[in-house]
Amino acid sequence: MSDKPTKVKLNKKDSQLLIRISTPEREQFLQLCEELDTTAAREIRQFIRGFIKKINPLNEPNKTEEHNMSKKTNKSVKQEIKARQNKVEKHETKIKALKKSLKKAA
Repeated sequence: MSDKPTKVKLNKKDSQLLIRISTPEREQFLQLCEELDTTAAREIRQFIRGFIKKINPLNEPNKTEEHNMSKKTNKSVKQEIKARQNKVEKHETKIKALKKSLKKAA
């Protein structure tokens, strides 16, 4: 038996990401990757790692959530609530109109 330790991959690639892009973009990307002697998967993984490092430099799981929450000001939250209330009111108006037309039809 060998005394060699078994290797354990830390960044095991065990998940997939499916994206939709236009055929011309895909073909151009693949062609550029081929010309640069790299793979599309390698370049996309590199982009993702760079993006994560840029947005979440300390690689803290909650850092991104905190960043997103701090961007939402009290004003934007109020605007979002108001927009949702307006949608509810529009739906209620439609429901009342439908009920009225049903009564007339009956």
